[in-house]
Amino acid sequence: MRRLPLIRIFVLAMTNEEYIDQHRLDDVRTLALRSAPEGIDIKWCLQQIEGWQKAREKLPRWAGTDGLWYPPVLSMEQCSSEQTAEYKRGIVSRLLPEASDRQAFADLTGGYGIDFSYMAVLFDSSDYVERNTELCRIAEHNFSMLRLSGANVVCADSSDFLERNAASYDLIYLDPARRDDVGRKTVAIADCTPDVVQLQDRLMALSRFVMIKLSPMLDISAALSVLRHVREIHVVSVRGECKELLFVQDSQYDGYPTYYASNLGLADEVFSCTDEQRKRAPLRVAEEHVASASATCLYEPHASILKAGIQDVLCERYGVAKLHPMSNLFVSASPVQDFPGRSFKIVDSCGFNKKELRTMLAGVSKANITVRNFPTSVAEIRKKLRLAEGGDVYLFATTVADGSHRLIRCVKQN
Repeated sequence: MRRLPLIRIFVLAMTNEEYIDQHRLDDVRTLALRSAPEGIDIKWCLQQIEGWQKAREKLPRWAGTDGLWYPPVLSMEQCSSEQTAEYKRGIVSRLLPEASDRQAFADLTGGYGIDFSYMAVLFDSSDYVERNTELCRIAEHNFSMLRLSGANVVCADSSDFLERNAASYDLIYLDPARRDDVGRKTVAIADCTPDVVQLQDRLMALSRFVMIKLSPMLDISAALSVLRHVREIHVVSVRGECKELLFVQDSQYDGYPTYYASNLGLADEVFSCTDEQRKRAPLRVAEEHVASASATCLYEPHASILKAGIQDVLCERYGVAKLHPMSNLFVSASPVQDFPGRSFKIVDSCGFNKKELRTMLAGVSKANITVRNFPTSVAEIRKKLRLAEGGDVYLFATTVADGSHRLIRCVKQN
């Protein structure tokens, strides 16, 4: 009997890259409960899948670049978005407009490297300094994939690096870690790592410009009391949400800072003023009742303006007036073009007695509600008025000049 030849079948093992590509859109928690194929580094693969999924929203250009590595989830959450990284690059281009002025740059808190990569392209050489060895490994790989020439990865503590480094820079950037030893978020500069207040003399000895990213919850006046030579303060929001504060120090500058209140999104808005303009801007309060014919438009500045404390400058620049010194809502007799924030047309207003409310809200079943300088919350007002969320009606519960509480009904202006 003739014997058939033995046929050997070889099954090629799946690679980590193939596993990641195959499960890129799958739920990470579900994948974690499954048995991984033999030879798969499941922890690394899940980290890459989760990182890519987060990058699609926060870092779309990086998510569209094949071969990049992603860090653990905490580093993804802490890193800047592409929008805010681009904004920082714009600051650098303005501070150092000539290519000859942009020879050397250092990021002393490299992290995932988003801010570094966006600013480093402007310089001949750049030092990425990071104490976490895994983040350094990821950064070295990614900078190579991004063809970021002149980028040097240095695995070191920023304070140690500054102590032993003798090189000079045109710009040094820091984003101090805002978490304590047990992972709780911190706000005060002294509670961040590294402590830039203690390091600022050394920083400015090595570089004319120092840019520091701090918590959006930080009190700006408190920061100015300990940071010297502050030339610019940037309050950066993305689509109405305040994301970060940037303090630009210039060792050759001894004047008062310029404030930049920026709202990044579909149409970027940047409102700026000098400290002198901020201090001398008069308080203008609408004297006439909001329901009168003279007040037809209402405005709500974007979050960065309120955080920067420069809303009174709006009155001078746009010819508007506050409803109340503490309300931060503005009115005008006629529409104002290009107001930095939301603009509305006033339809009606009333007090909070049942009869007035019933008359003004007749036929209204849902509305968008905002409270400004008002004793109760949005949830409490919505419950009291029995209104669902959404629709084309906008209601502002606030306090007006005479101290009375008013509900203002508006429609949004284009």
